[in-house]
Amino acid sequence: MKPSPPAPGDSTQLRRAVTSSFLGSVIEYYDFLLYATASAVVFAEVFFSDLDPLAGTVASFGTLATGYVARPLGGVLFGHFGDRLGRKRMLVLSMTLMGVASFLIGVLPTYGTVGGLAPVALVLLRVVQGVAVGGEWGGAVLMSAEHATERRGLWASFTNAGAPCGMAVSTVVMSVTASAVGEEAFVAWGWRIPFLLSVVLLALGLFVRLRVTETPVFASAAAEEAPRRAPLWDVLRNHPRVLLLGVGVGLSAFVMQGTLTTFIISYAVRAGFGRETVLHALTVSSALAVVGIVGWSAASDRFGRRPVVAAGAVAVGAYAFALFPLVDSGSTALLLVAVVVGQSVLHPMMYGPLAALYTELFATRSRYTGASLGYQLAGLGAGFAPLIFAEVQALGGGTTAISLVIAGFCALTVVCVLVLGETSGNELAAPAGRRAERREAV
Repeated sequence: MKPSPPAPGDSTQLRRAVTSSFLGSVIEYYDFLLYATASAVVFAEVFFSDLDPLAGTVASFGTLATGYVARPLGGVLFGHFGDRLGRKRMLVLSMTLMGVASFLIGVLPTYGTVGGLAPVALVLLRVVQGVAVGGEWGGAVLMSAEHATERRGLWASFTNAGAPCGMAVSTVVMSVTASAVGEEAFVAWGWRIPFLLSVVLLALGLFVRLRVTETPVFASAAAEEAPRRAPLWDVLRNHPRVLLLGVGVGLSAFVMQGTLTTFIISYAVRAGFGRETVLHALTVSSALAVVGIVGWSAASDRFGRRPVVAAGAVAVGAYAFALFPLVDSGSTALLLVAVVVGQSVLHPMMYGPLAALYTELFATRSRYTGASLGYQLAGLGAGFAPLIFAEVQALGGGTTAISLVIAGFCALTVVCVLVLGETSGNELAAPAGRRAERREAV
């Protein structure tokens, strides 16, 4: 006999679920975004040393993008079993997969040692990372959202807040390591240390995650109806319009995320800033972004997801034209202002409410799949933005063209969120898909 699920509103399990989701997200994104930082500051020299610096940067960002391409696959794969078997099992598996992949990156031989096999192995492990983080987000958000009976935007946002926190931890570890061992040693072997530390974080994360029970919403649905054979088919057949609108809502947030956390690093270094200076600015903005994400998500509980996300998209679209001139100023203070305002204040307006918004679009037995797929397809923007922008620069394009691209994605978000409508009133315990179906029928 299966143990009785916790009653909805169980505050102890809600606290455990939110803590587990936040820490799990920190650990997953530490690993995933550590790669992003490394691709900007060292991988071009370590794995693509046969290319000129700019081409090496493009190639390095190309391997970064493969992880984002794999994220929708992870969302579908883990979502399928998460909708059939439960959220908790998939979260334990995704965390283990990520920790092992990151550790193996830390022991990879370089291009100078094994030639072309090194970047091939790097790409394969990056794909594994992408699959793992693609499965992590949906399950972690649902663990919080489906345990909550009120203030869903606030509680679900802690999963999204784990991403910049993971970035802050990864950049601190990377920066401290670089300072401790020196530039030459860091490129030679020091960059491996942050990846090897993944094993320690994995043990901590599993300890916390194993203490959380399955969500009452899923347990109740599992007791009342048989699992769907193909949750993905249910999403694609019954909710294609809602899925596409959800992707459109999230794209600009991820394009800006890729700009602020990856592309701006290499751009600022080429503009004359030291690597440590840029990493320190990114660390400060990432830490402050946690407050921004939680704060704007809480505001979306009061004012609605739609007005907060739409206002954020308009603000970011305008700010895109100020970002690069601030960096080009050569002032360390203005560099800090550029990344803090962008990542900690404006970007969270779009990004924070997404956790609750995506969970509110789908029914319980296809929610893991639908929310994960929508979020991870939108996440392709973060993977490809640095690559596209690097190619624009390689072809002689200026930053105005990059700003126009960012503003264009922000305009798309405004249109999609207005068409999608408000989601904060949707009940997760009820067949939320009915409301989506009614919207599609209009």
